[in-house]
Amino acid sequence: MSKNSKVLNLKDKICGNEVDLSLCDVTEVPVRELALFTKATVVDLSCNSITSLPPEFCNLTHLVKVDLSKNQLTCLPDDLGNLANLQHLDLYNNKLTVLPVSFSQLRSLKWLDLKDNPLEADLAKAAGDCLDEKQCKQCATKVLQHMRGLHDEVDRARAKRLLREKELERKREVKQREREAREKEARKREKAEEKEKRRKEYNAQMAAAAAREQQKKKSEETKKKSGQTAADKKAAAAAMAKPKRSLLGLMFKLLLLLLLGLAGVAAACKWTDLQREAVCLPINVAVDDGLSWAKQQQGVARQLLRNLSSAAKEFIESTQASKN
Repeated sequence: MSKNSKVLNLKDKICGNEVDLSLCDVTEVPVRELALFTKATVVDLSCNSITSLPPEFCNLTHLVKVDLSKNQLTCLPDDLGNLANLQHLDLYNNKLTVLPVSFSQLRSLKWLDLKDNPLEADLAKAAGDCLDEKQCKQCATKVLQHMRGLHDEVDRARAKRLLREKELERKREVKQREREAREKEARKREKAEEKEKRRKEYNAQMAAAAAREQQKKKSEETKKKSGQTAADKKAAAAAMAKPKRSLLGLMFKLLLLLLLGLAGVAAACKWTDLQREAVCLPINVAVDDGLSWAKQQQGVARQLLRNLSSAAKEFIESTQASKN
């Protein structure tokens, strides 16, 4: 069946401000079609097989009276409280156990029937019997009061939940800030440690460079001192050798002068008129003794030479004989 045919059929069910869809074997509420007829404020959907109301049903705010008795409803939409103009609601003989919290917002509700529903104990006690008009009105008043109490409890629970969530969020933020602070402190500490490490490395490098430079200077100074010491030693040796040579030369010169002097004195005492002087007598005696000793030594030398010549001749002769 098309949408247009549904609209036509719905028009056939409208009489004045009422729409009668009872006993039509309806399983779903024609919300879109009902929304087109805003003047139809009374809807009878009793004696059908409706198991649930779509969320869009709560947009039919023009409804004043709704009969959903003898269906298979197990629950009502959460936003049922949006039906601000609803005054009469018949939910007799369904399978409802609870009502939505927004039910407390139906401030225009004057009549309610919840008989023959497996309601929870507190809701059933508030609803009562609803056997006549008066009881059904009392049912509406008491159920609204009950639902408002539930609504307040829900609000308090929601407020507590929100408070807990805010507290948890605050704690999470505190923990987050503490974690960020710890991470920041850790990064700061790592940065400081890295800086200290670089400083120590730099100081170590500078110390090593200074040590090398100092070692180089010491080496140069040692070499310089060694060279200077060698030069000093050489100069000292030269200086010491020079005085020695000078001293030997001086001694030789003095000895030569002494010998020349002695020779001159001896010659003067020997061959001049001074030979008769008492001073020259021991000198002449010494000279004569020396000359005689020299003559004696000359004879000895000649005899030694003759002996050596004879020995050499004999040796040569014996050598030649042995060769032959």
